[in-house]
Amino acid sequence: MKAKRLLSASVTGLLALSASASAFAAPEVATEGGIGQIDTVVVIYAENRSFDNLYGNFPGADGLKQASPTSLKQLDRDGSVLAELPPTWDGLTAKGVVPPVTQELTAHMPNRPFAIDDPKGLNTKLDVVTHDLWHRFYQNQMQIDGGKNDKFVAFADAGGEVMGHYDGKKLPMWRIARKYTLADHFFMGGFGGSFFNHFELICACAPIYPNADQSPAKDSISVVDADGVTLKLADNSSKSVLGGIPKFVKDGNLTPDFFAVNTMQPPYQPSNNKPAPGGDPALADLSIATTLPPQTEANIGDLLSAKGVSWAWYSGAWAAALDGKGGAPVYFQFHHQPFNYFAAYAPGTPARAEHLKDGGLGGAEFIKAIDGGTLPQVTFYKPQGNLNEHAGYANVSSGDQHLVDVIHHLEKSPQWKHMLVVVTYDENGGFWDHVAPPKADRFGPGTRIPAFIVSPYAKRGYVDHSTYDTTSILRFITHRFDLPTLPGIKMRDDALIANHSPALGDLTGALNLAGKKS
Repeated sequence: MKAKRLLSASVTGLLALSASASAFAAPEVATEGGIGQIDTVVVIYAENRSFDNLYGNFPGADGLKQASPTSLKQLDRDGSVLAELPPTWDGLTAKGVVPPVTQELTAHMPNRPFAIDDPKGLNTKLDVVTHDLWHRFYQNQMQIDGGKNDKFVAFADAGGEVMGHYDGKKLPMWRIARKYTLADHFFMGGFGGSFFNHFELICACAPIYPNADQSPAKDSISVVDADGVTLKLADNSSKSVLGGIPKFVKDGNLTPDFFAVNTMQPPYQPSNNKPAPGGDPALADLSIATTLPPQTEANIGDLLSAKGVSWAWYSGAWAAALDGKGGAPVYFQFHHQPFNYFAAYAPGTPARAEHLKDGGLGGAEFIKAIDGGTLPQVTFYKPQGNLNEHAGYANVSSGDQHLVDVIHHLEKSPQWKHMLVVVTYDENGGFWDHVAPPKADRFGPGTRIPAFIVSPYAKRGYVDHSTYDTTSILRFITHRFDLPTLPGIKMRDDALIANHSPALGDLTGALNLAGKKS
């Protein structure tokens, strides 16, 4: 419960601290040398790829060739070494892909990583949508197995697919990584999936469902072993991964102490949960078990506003989703919009109108702001579903090309000369990675993911080995704009110290800030 007290720290007090320090101060402007040279921070948040899945062969990076024998050889649920990988249950390719890579074609593969796009193997190219994989809070921790990363296969619902990777040299973003900085020890902020890691991006906090045991969500409280990490296996679960997908007593969306760690829906539209019958059309039905009540924790938007720093969250296809047109082929994802869970940004509030922006179809509105030089000082961009690289409904190449297209616009923007762009992924999507995350608090960090630092001040052709996670983005913003420290960041720092883990950087290790651009 200590974590709950930390994460529920008074928002009012935190914002008052910021306001008292800078009551009517104008936002800091660029100065000669130092972090003040960065006037505009742009964060682009893609989906569901581990570092090894895309960049395991990147020159100079901690990649597949550096993987330990322990993580390379996956274990069965009883701890024995698997003689072979299980098949990818239901096939490697997503439903409807022609020609399909069937379950039978993936059977009897050696127990080691494999190239999904190997022409001599499964030959599934970057433009093919593949089977989705579990990426959930407890399963991610069980897969990491204390840092050995040897049970990704054992606790997956996609069999051997978790060990798949691509020849990243074919990726458009590979060229961006060669031009600027690739961070190869950047970890997802929280264990598990997209919903939870979007909260890590904006508040370094775990959302809360108060009194969940007396709520419509009472049947979504997970049953966990005494270690607080392991889901309790059901009696009818197969003993071996070769026998099928594991079954659990209760794999819910909530922890036993009511933190929401797996996908819940926003309480405001657009939400995958419709309004209550006869209710306010701008709200989601709170009687549905997967609707999360409005959140009130302090987030980076609150702190920026209190300081007078302009900011916005641009969401691809936001307006289309509000109009009910966010389905195929757009695949708008409601749970990827973290500010839409917060009471401060409820429908009808001035803050919502000011800060939650439509990125447009294909990012058109966001790109218009880039080209016009009108981006706020801190800008987040979330691509629409079919351009975010999420397995199951998006391929890698379309989203990767979109990232590069956006970067090319940013490089030509009137704001570029004093800009920092961070491109990363929200989480690993269930894919294996060989590097152990730092040991910190109960919520993360989780598996390693790719991250790119793109800026006139970025070190050129550089691989940054500094230890980062998603909250490092918040650390940079906090440092640059002299904001109070969010409670979740302090909690993580304290846990890292207690576990003798390396401190997390604030991304400045990737930058040349000595008064001149690299």
